[in-house]
Amino acid sequence: MEDVVTTPQKSTQVAKIVLISVILTTLTLGGIMYLLRDVVVTYIQEEIERDTPLIPAVVPEADLIVDTIERVNGAVVSVVVTKDVPIYERYYERFDSGGWFGDFVVPRIRENGTREQEVGGGSGFIVSNDGLIVTNRHVVSDDSARYSIVMNDGVVYDVSVLARDEQLDIAILKIDEPLKEALPFLQFGDSDTLKLGQTVIAIGNALAEFQNSISVGVVSGLSRSIVASDGQGGSEALEQVIQTDAAINPGNSGGPLLNTKGEVIGVNVATSQGADNIGFALPSRSVEQIVRSVQTYGEIQRPYLGVRYQMVTPRIKETQNLVVDNGAWVSSTETGVEAVLPDSPAAKAGLQAGDVIVAIDDVVLGETDLAAALRGKAVGEDVRLRVIRGQDELLLSVTLERAL
Repeated sequence: MEDVVTTPQKSTQVAKIVLISVILTTLTLGGIMYLLRDVVVTYIQEEIERDTPLIPAVVPEADLIVDTIERVNGAVVSVVVTKDVPIYERYYERFDSGGWFGDFVVPRIRENGTREQEVGGGSGFIVSNDGLIVTNRHVVSDDSARYSIVMNDGVVYDVSVLARDEQLDIAILKIDEPLKEALPFLQFGDSDTLKLGQTVIAIGNALAEFQNSISVGVVSGLSRSIVASDGQGGSEALEQVIQTDAAINPGNSGGPLLNTKGEVIGVNVATSQGADNIGFALPSRSVEQIVRSVQTYGEIQRPYLGVRYQMVTPRIKETQNLVVDNGAWVSSTETGVEAVLPDSPAAKAGLQAGDVIVAIDDVVLGETDLAAALRGKAVGEDVRLRVIRGQDELLLSVTLERAL
């Protein structure tokens, strides 16, 4: 006799089977997930990172400045000026009065040899690993003096003056003795891109006593024109200089003005007497051209355009019926002297007397003098002149030549 299974009993058995299957499946999947847990976690993290935009780490400016100084400080040097100075001694000369007043002595001073003595100092910075150094011309202006540099680590090298720039307060020095290893050096930045308020760092031999002193400030002015005094009765006009509130003291002359990348964007040259936190630096664009010229030719070569000119003033505009308010008016103030020199780059490009040069490349002439704009160019460089001739505007291409 067969057993008869009722419908409720069948349903119960099916439910048990399903439940057991679910449990076994869950346990199996759980075991697999457990075994593959590291792979799964890594996959999920990669997917999250792939879908999440990268946020650059923000470095505090103070830390950035510290890092920059650590990188560049070894390439900043102190310039020491020494000379043989006379040694004076006091002696007494005896006089015989012939019996009238008895003998007496008179004190005298006489020279008794010489000794080497430090008579001045300044700052500088290395621009090539073989020991080429930039400083100010007024720091090394004495032909009878001897010059040396002191590295930040105290090592001393004798140097010679390779070139002094008569138009810009810059000189190039070279270490005389053989080097045991390549020296650290600084790179030039683009002074044309400076902005007001940009952070800058000045390093130099403050007061010719405190080697590699650091000061930090901002660019507080651009394209300034100043008259700088050397403290010995001499002075010179400097144009297109950078103004900064970073402390620049006597002795800082010739040291670098740096951006936060550690690039040289200026050479410290002067400070304002009677004012706080006003210093000036020569723009790196002009200085770099001098360095490249000395490296290439062994001397400073100036680009030559070949015109005589006057910068446009309201009076010149009115008397000459010019249609522009600014620029370099090509003209000669001397009778019989041509405004455009024969066979010059200007003559070859087609410039004429009476033309007004209003721009060289992207430099607009006005606050910037023509000579100052040319200082930022190199011999052999092709430049574009924007010229006003009468009512017309012309674009002329000129290849600058070497000034003789």
